[in-house]
Amino acid sequence: MPIAPNVYDAEPIPDAALAEVTRLLQSGDLFRYTAPQNAPVSLLEAEFAAFLGSRFALAVSSCSAALFLSLRALDLPRGARVLIPGFTFAAVPSAVVHADCVPVLIEVGQNFRIDLADFNARLDDDIAAVIISHMRGHTSDMDAIMAACAQRDIPVIEDAAHSLGTVWKGRNIGTIGRIGCFSFQSYKMINAGEGGILVTDDAEVIARAIIMSGAYEHNWRKHPGVQANFAEWQNRLPLYNMRMSNLSAALIRPQLPEVARRVRDGRANHDHLAGVLNGSDWIEVPPPLPGESRAPDSIQFNLLGFDTDDEVRALLAQTAARGVALQVFGLSQDNARAFWNWRFLGDIPDLPATRAMLMRACDMRLPARLTRAEVDVIGAVILDAVAAVKGDLHRPPLRFGT
Repeated sequence: MPIAPNVYDAEPIPDAALAEVTRLLQSGDLFRYTAPQNAPVSLLEAEFAAFLGSRFALAVSSCSAALFLSLRALDLPRGARVLIPGFTFAAVPSAVVHADCVPVLIEVGQNFRIDLADFNARLDDDIAAVIISHMRGHTSDMDAIMAACAQRDIPVIEDAAHSLGTVWKGRNIGTIGRIGCFSFQSYKMINAGEGGILVTDDAEVIARAIIMSGAYEHNWRKHPGVQANFAEWQNRLPLYNMRMSNLSAALIRPQLPEVARRVRDGRANHDHLAGVLNGSDWIEVPPPLPGESRAPDSIQFNLLGFDTDDEVRALLAQTAARGVALQVFGLSQDNARAFWNWRFLGDIPDLPATRAMLMRACDMRLPARLTRAEVDVIGAVILDAVAAVKGDLHRPPLRFGT
């Protein structure tokens, strides 16, 4: 069998970034507020807002910082209860805790999306905000979620770290809720090593977020469009200093024009591999929801009929021996996406449906740069490993009366 491809390396940074990085290094002009105007971070904010169709954007140090600032910018009271999915990255409940709020976890189903029945049951008058994590790029039913929250005037924050380029019924993910948060960490659609950005159409929210991000004294004057909103908040809000540097912005800006190609190629790779894997009765790749046009840079699938953890571990060993490293969220020690590892929350709620899903959900990176032949190698390795563990790619028919 051919050698399995390396799925960990990101795409090279475009050459256009190199000249700008060199210029910045030679000038020493790395702080976003040094220049009176048109600093790389400021240009990125304008370009990213236009790219998504939002009024405002604020570039910060990480998506975690964007989530935290979003909660603080909503001016939630201390101890406010915030609904979050039980399947998300630990940074999400961490942001809620840092904002002096209380995470309330929601069940997530076998399709990796929020269980709407549990969501509606927990969405009561004591909920102050909702964070929807489009985890690994899987979008929950945003129509139902937004309608339920609108009835109670509850703001929605979209954690779109994995979803740049995903569209829900014609609208860019991250622009549907009050605030959208994106990541530029190395394994995301745009790679700056670290970095994040939040978008919103709310002038009050962006003004508060800008000041708290570290626009001290009168640096907020370098953010156009909301000058009338700043004066009220200067010196009344704490500063958290979560700014993005000009170097990060210089790496990000040339990658914005690459997003459409990466989305196209990433979706093609994902859907091709999904078709291959769904040819086995032991594997299920959940389909997108109606109206969801995904921008995947990874693939997740459920193992069906794997009755014991030992069987799952045997499969992981088989794929690893063939050069394909899969992780099962619930079986990876101290995995930050398994809610029972969020011990900083204190009492961990019982989420049996989410736990069951995490114990059989496989995950692997699937970067857009892979060729069709490389994707086929990955598919063949996984199916070969399944056959080695289960004896066949297809389950025998049920025998009634035995």
